[in-house]
Amino acid sequence: MASFDEAPLVQCRDGWRYAQAHSTIVSEFDLVCVNAWMLDLTQAILNLGFLAGAFTLGYAADRYGRIVIYLLSCFGVGVTGVVVAFAPNFPVFVIFRFLQGVFGKGTWMTRYVIVTEIVGSKQRRIVGIVIQMFFTLGIIILPGIAYFIPNWQGIQLAITLPNFLFLLYYWVVPESPRWLITRKKGDKALKILRSIAKCNGKYLSPNYSEITVTDEEVSNPSFVDLVRTPQMRKCTLILMFAWFTSAVVYQGLVMRLGIIGGNLYIDFFISGVVELPGALLILLTIERFGRRLPFAASNVVAGVACLVTAFLPEGIPWLRTTVATLGRLGITMAFEIVYLVNSELYPTTLRNFGVSLCSGLCDFGGIIAPFLLFRLAAIWLELPLIIFGTLASICGALVMLLPETKGIALPETVDDVEKLSSPHSCRCGRKKKPQVSSSHL
Repeated sequence: MASFDEAPLVQCRDGWRYAQAHSTIVSEFDLVCVNAWMLDLTQAILNLGFLAGAFTLGYAADRYGRIVIYLLSCFGVGVTGVVVAFAPNFPVFVIFRFLQGVFGKGTWMTRYVIVTEIVGSKQRRIVGIVIQMFFTLGIIILPGIAYFIPNWQGIQLAITLPNFLFLLYYWVVPESPRWLITRKKGDKALKILRSIAKCNGKYLSPNYSEITVTDEEVSNPSFVDLVRTPQMRKCTLILMFAWFTSAVVYQGLVMRLGIIGGNLYIDFFISGVVELPGALLILLTIERFGRRLPFAASNVVAGVACLVTAFLPEGIPWLRTTVATLGRLGITMAFEIVYLVNSELYPTTLRNFGVSLCSGLCDFGGIIAPFLLFRLAAIWLELPLIIFGTLASICGALVMLLPETKGIALPETVDDVEKLSSPHSCRCGRKKKPQVSSSHL
């Protein structure tokens, strides 16, 4: 028996037969035995595409416009997704899955920045959380799609084809007025602002007839700008760690469902439902207590829950499930808050690039999460929870060092961000008479 276990794997000449009735990428491309590692590669490649999209399309959205890059990304996700569904071989599948990740990152981050920049400071928290609620809704309905569609190509098309419908947003969603102003396109910005005011039954103040911007506000974004000044550097490093932690812990807890047994469809559905109260808790807390305290508390709750779950005896499964659920709820809240805080801490000329770059650490976390989970679980099943708990607890302490952004206008320049550290700073905008600066929008 020992010699049998040590025997090398050889390729099966007659192919494989699979027990499951439905088609998967494993059965499609025979990702078993010596090719089993390729299954992990497909997820890593997707996250690598997200990372590449953060650097490329995040920069492009700050330079060429939010809505243009968003629509281009939607079209790209649709086309590459269709190719993935009908890929004739594994190399084509992997290449276009990578490209779908690139464009997926463009849609993911750009739409959040568009909404954040169009609405006022009082509405930012609501629309930001509502966006994340739809992400949770997608998680909830995904098991149903996977259950009723018998093959992976059908599932791929079901989540891909709706992206073509989003191209209709060209006639519905305007370009960000803030971005237009920073690119010295004040006339177009005023036209959009008048249209928004008309829809709201209001009139645009005559003071907005002339808008000026500084040279800093029209500069092209670069990574150096994110770390050039002390406050920007601190925010960037902490936010990067927060994104990384959220991805590793969140994806790790989700994938852990697959190694602890149970019905995967039901467990995945329940894990999605658990996230819904997180959005409600955020809405109830971030306006009353600010951004930092709920951000820190959610990370700490997730961290402590992971650590406690790891050491709870298996004989009381109801308690382990309850504590683990609190951990999932905590990291979900942290994941949703980091979107809002990240967009509020960067100036307009750097916002899309900064959010995309920082969230690139989320994609890096997504790349290593499966390897971290499965390798550590092979040593001790609960060891990943120790790592998750430690990361989340450290993150909870670090985010308290970020400036509070509750109730302030979005910063327009790096100098505005530096002023956020001042206890007397309540607005980012700088008044200019008789002209109106873009920071008053």
